[in-house]
Amino acid sequence: MTTIKQLSIFIENKSGTLIKVLDLFSKAKIQIIASTIADTQDYGIYRVLCSAPCEAYTMLKENGINVQLTDVLAIAIEDEPGKAAIAINALSESEVNILYMYSFLWKGKGVLVMRTDKSEKAMHVIAEKDMNLLSENDFNN
Repeated sequence: MTTIKQLSIFIENKSGTLIKVLDLFSKAKIQIIASTIADTQDYGIYRVLCSAPCEAYTMLKENGINVQLTDVLAIAIEDEPGKAAIAINALSESEVNILYMYSFLWKGKGVLVMRTDKSEKAMHVIAEKDMNLLSENDFNN
């Protein structure tokens, strides 16, 4: 059982700040697999799954970008109505709270990316319910 590394990049809510980050990824030839932005009035948190998270973390730090590396869970589910609800319900019934979540389609599957308040318990529930927990290697193939 494993988690995957996600970048949490803190960027100001002003023109040009996101493109600076995207240009750095492009120049380093690091592929963005999925991303989401949560914003407040003054800044945003740009959460990114990418092909080389540790390399990206170092690159961003070296360029003065405020970034954190976070462990998250990624579950592959069938791309069918209700499958996400089943996965989330299993965690909820086990009293695992989801702090945040986003999803995307990848290789014909839905992927739920989440951070929980109890990662070890969440991984146990995922294994017990025979859900498909993804690793970083899954995204590099």
